[in-house]
Amino acid sequence: MKILVLGGSRFLGRTFVEEALSQNHEVTIFNRGNQNVGLKDVEIITGDRFGDLCELKNRYWDTVLDTSGFIPSTVKKSTELLKDRVNQYSFISSISVYQDWVPENIDENYPLLNMSIEKADEISKDVNGPIYEYYGQFKALCEQIAEMNMPGRVLNIRAGQLIGPNDYTDRIPYWVHRVAKGGKVLVPGNENRRVQLIDNKDLSKWILKMMTANSCGTFNATGPDYPLTMKQFIDACLRVTGSDTEIVWVDEEFLLEQKVAPWTEMPLWVPENAPLSPELEKPWKGTFSINIDKAVKSGLTFRMLNESISDIYEWEKTRHISQDEWKSGMRAEREKELLTLLGRN
Repeated sequence: MKILVLGGSRFLGRTFVEEALSQNHEVTIFNRGNQNVGLKDVEIITGDRFGDLCELKNRYWDTVLDTSGFIPSTVKKSTELLKDRVNQYSFISSISVYQDWVPENIDENYPLLNMSIEKADEISKDVNGPIYEYYGQFKALCEQIAEMNMPGRVLNIRAGQLIGPNDYTDRIPYWVHRVAKGGKVLVPGNENRRVQLIDNKDLSKWILKMMTANSCGTFNATGPDYPLTMKQFIDACLRVTGSDTEIVWVDEEFLLEQKVAPWTEMPLWVPENAPLSPELEKPWKGTFSINIDKAVKSGLTFRMLNESISDIYEWEKTRHISQDEWKSGMRAEREKELLTLLGRN
């Protein structure tokens, strides 16, 4: 296939491009050119989707993968331009489009967050403003706009927590790095608490399979296809890194009393027994039990967790960043303070 990728140089996009090339597809990427180092055997079109898309005019591809669509007006612009230039449009959305994660087993029919295009345009006038507060609303609106402009030709991929090398969120790399470092590691919540994540390689292979079949529709895409616990995840980090670190499991009640921030300060943790924030009435127990039956039936498969963690670990060892540069995870001083309060330091 001839594939156009909007983005394609950072995280999922880079993995997708590598997988597409390994399957002998012809790949063109369109981005600002800031992070294209190391990309080979691809056509690179430099441009900014916030500006003029004229470089994409008078060109034709079999399909497009939009990895960077988030601001609704940019997805509106790209789908309007490409609707007569591609057969299918694959959009990387998010499970954040759902109105909440209160119930377990949320499928693709669960109610979405909503926002008007007019309000989204007003909010996104300043792209340096607090636009990520509306991440779920924006992604849901992008899905709707894409479908409106290309009815019946859109593959909406509601992705969960992505994992793999080049992870600029640092959520999973934090755990791999912290376990490898050794000592006593504070781990949140019940050790049998479920978590969900999906390797970029698995997602990329499935997307290519769906593109080849010209499949469309909306799919939750996270994993694995069995109940994965936080303990199993941490154990995989221990095995891969060969660490002899001591794991200290800490009740979420203590963490909340100490105002530890779920998800950011403690990646992969959303409280099971308390609301995520004061304005919410119920805990989001369904965060890590998203229903993926539809994607699995369509061919989504999963690597062994050890393989995924190993790839992340090897990449992590090539980075040389200070503690202050980590975007997620608990600072060493804070962890030591909490362990002392627990009498475990």
